[in-house]
Amino acid sequence: MPKAKVYDMSGKETGEIELSDAVFGVAPSAASVHSVVRAHLAARRQGTQSALTRAEVSGGGIKPYRQKGTGRARQGSTRSPQWTHGGVAFAPKPRDYSMSVNKKTRRLAMRSALSQKASGNQVMVIDGLDLPEIKTKAFAAFLSALGVEGRSYVVTKEVRENVVKSARNLPDVKTAFAGVMSVYDIVNAGTLIVDKAALQTIEEVFAR
Repeated sequence: MPKAKVYDMSGKETGEIELSDAVFGVAPSAASVHSVVRAHLAARRQGTQSALTRAEVSGGGIKPYRQKGTGRARQGSTRSPQWTHGGVAFAPKPRDYSMSVNKKTRRLAMRSALSQKASGNQVMVIDGLDLPEIKTKAFAAFLSALGVEGRSYVVTKEVRENVVKSARNLPDVKTAFAGVMSVYDIVNAGTLIVDKAALQTIEEVFAR
């Protein structure tokens, strides 16, 4: 059964906790994680790029010069793509990039991402993760006391305003709560920092 070390808010190690085999001990499915990450990145694309084709630009209704005898290539319109102010060939149009991923794949991807972090000893459990005030310096000191460097993903049971607002100015830190975790953010983070109360919720939700 996988285990994770438990720390308090001062960064002191207070013990170990056993993690659920059903959530943190599965054989990772790279294909599932890949599908979910692709869908996540695709959904972030705006899809608003647009350009005009030759049929949509104004002008060009008359043949610019006669067909033969000028020594130049024949032309039918001044709005063809090769002309200045002409339309764009194969012009991009607004589109929806979102991809559909079924529920079983999404849940397997989440368990795979969490299991990968657990197997790499990249899960830290915090007993009572909260801050008395909104202060970025205090949260940075908390991470430093834990010895966390690089990207980290902080998960609480519910929205903790002091934690979220204290962490949002730190470029390598992302916060979430147990109900809306992202597979992409878990994979992208070097360390997963989980509130002990949130851990119980995660195991209850994703063990099924």
